[in-house]
Amino acid sequence: MRHLRFILLVGALVLPSSGCLIPMYSGDPVRRAQQLIYTSEDLRAITDEWERIWFLDQPSHMTPYRTHGGIL
Repeated sequence: MRHLRFILLVGALVLPSSGCLIPMYSGDPVRRAQQLIYTSEDLRAITDEWERIWFLDQPSHMTPYRTHGGIL
């Protein structure tokens, strides 16, 4: 019975709070905007890094038209 009361008390304290218990971003609006910009730039750079790792950013050496196998 004591455990049930404890769980209900913790639930009553935790559930009404929105978001994470430890805030990810600063409370200062200027610093929070700077942190959000840095985060979005990091997420944008992930695709560039992925393409570089898998060599997807290399130019294509294939011809834009089909050849018959002979010398043009």
